[in-house]
Amino acid sequence: MTYELAIGDRTYSSWSLRGWLLFAKFDLPVSVRSARMYSQGFKDLLADFAPARLVPAARLDGTVVWDTLAIAEELATRHPDKGFWPADPAARAYARGLSAEMHSGFVQLRTDCTMNLIRYYPDFQPSDAVKADCARIEQLLTHARETFGADGPWLFGEYSVADVFYAPAMTRFATFNLPRGKVLQDYINTHLADPTFRRWRAMGIAQNYVQPGYDLDLPEGEWQGPKALPAKAIDAGPSENATCPYSGKANTHFLELDGRVFGFCNAFCRDKTVADAEAWDDFMAIYTA
Repeated sequence: MTYELAIGDRTYSSWSLRGWLLFAKFDLPVSVRSARMYSQGFKDLLADFAPARLVPAARLDGTVVWDTLAIAEELATRHPDKGFWPADPAARAYARGLSAEMHSGFVQLRTDCTMNLIRYYPDFQPSDAVKADCARIEQLLTHARETFGADGPWLFGEYSVADVFYAPAMTRFATFNLPRGKVLQDYINTHLADPTFRRWRAMGIAQNYVQPGYDLDLPEGEWQGPKALPAKAIDAGPSENATCPYSGKANTHFLELDGRVFGFCNAFCRDKTVADAEAWDDFMAIYTA
């Protein structure tokens, strides 16, 4: 089994987030290739995943599959033991309807509230069309939680493809302070606190691809997810750990946290940890030892 995944900017590419979650949340090993959107490198990456024209695109044992819904269904077919869809027929049917509507709908929400995982705009004023999209999402997701979600924090209790498809929308609710009730707020919090999502966001911060046109000229507040530990990059060691917690290679980059110094094999390993240290089990095993 050899899987590859092409993605764009982690901070802004909602479709890339979906594609990545389909592997990461269902424990499927994949080699991820990333390029900055709108760059020549991005064009070159897509050329290697022809006939795909957009990200994400997956190569599954040599066959290119594009479009998140197609990737989801192909992985579900190949890995029926992974629980991509709810086992209960009624829940599964509803989950498929939810996912399909998100896949093709909510155009005004997508247009006015682009995914941006490093901003929070508490004073954003949504249009009536965006409010209508929000109300429809709240109706759908509240019904799923109240009807099928008793056994866990996700839409159908256990994590499913439906949660993958609504993950970017939940970040939009958080970034733009969109209207929602308690059931939806709890579900948003579940996504923002999920360790897998936190790792994705931390890697985006470490990439530091700031795209023109995605930020608004509005007052900002603090990100609405869990607050990161106060780690900071520093120039030199020595470090408590002899080798990088992720690769096992020699340390060349360092961070300080609570007066302690930790080492990493490159800037990306360090910076993703600075962004959200608690998201990384291998680092926390050293930190809490």
